[in-house]
Amino acid sequence: MSSELSVQSNDFLPVLDFEPAEVEACPHLAARLKRERAQGSRSRSATALQGVHVALLFDKPSLRTRSTFEIAVRELGGNVITPLADVSLGEREPAIDVARNLERWVKCVVIRTYAHATLEEFAHAAPRLHVINALSDREHPCQALADFLTLKEQWGALEGHTLAFVGDGNNVATSLAHAGLMLGVNLHVASPDGYELPNAVVKQATQAARHGAKITLFRGPIDAVRGADAVYTDVWTSMGQEAETQVRLKAFENYEVTSELMRHAAPSARFLHCLPAHRGEEVSAEVLESAASVVFDQAENRLHAQKALLLMLLADRASLV
Repeated sequence: MSSELSVQSNDFLPVLDFEPAEVEACPHLAARLKRERAQGSRSRSATALQGVHVALLFDKPSLRTRSTFEIAVRELGGNVITPLADVSLGEREPAIDVARNLERWVKCVVIRTYAHATLEEFAHAAPRLHVINALSDREHPCQALADFLTLKEQWGALEGHTLAFVGDGNNVATSLAHAGLMLGVNLHVASPDGYELPNAVVKQATQAARHGAKITLFRGPIDAVRGADAVYTDVWTSMGQEAETQVRLKAFENYEVTSELMRHAAPSARFLHCLPAHRGEEVSAEVLESAASVVFDQAENRLHAQKALLLMLLADRASLV
């Protein structure tokens, strides 16, 4: 493993746990792993995590995240355990006790949870344990890694391009802001009043920005999308927010990504969505199924980006030279 792929952090909770050069290295490694996947057991990385146990702790439903992490660990030669949420995430015993138990058995835990504080409790209580955020109420950093791998495939280079995010300034938008500006991608975010990207996130992203990248907040979707090289949206009501559904439907009613809105973007603009998608709400079926849509490339790239992340955190450097 080359020196530029080594990481200083023990964990990956927010994107900001990694230095900009480390975030940049991840899609490069992921692209290589994607190419080499066809080699199967003959791949350089096929035994990189041999003897390594990884626990998946999920208290939120998951298709893409669970499937891709399980496959990633196994294709890297590691082993997966999946304790049930009711015994692993603080219901049966304190999360810090669970962490201190797991630290004696496994090298890494991948956690998908409602409360970001749970991730922080694990990381603080068990410093030998590598903790990966597979989604929390605050960030979705693994999704951002896959997204920028996808955009790198589409654009060739990331630096200097503009990504427009239309919708709730949520966990997905937060991770896109942090990673995008680190990678030199300008970010436009259009949100209704009361649902903007938090000021703290804007400040953090700006401080981490490289290559002159900037983040700009908009009220109107057309202004945000105008001339953008890609347009991204997410559901208006995330898991855990179901009681707010009707209020959110009203607040976001003018924020659907439609073919008409996409016409304000660059002619070759791509459409992204982390899935699952609600056709007729945040995106029209026409856009989701259009030639501009790369949503299933994003889903595929979750596997390759997470493989790269696991190697950067867990693998013996010599095994990847």
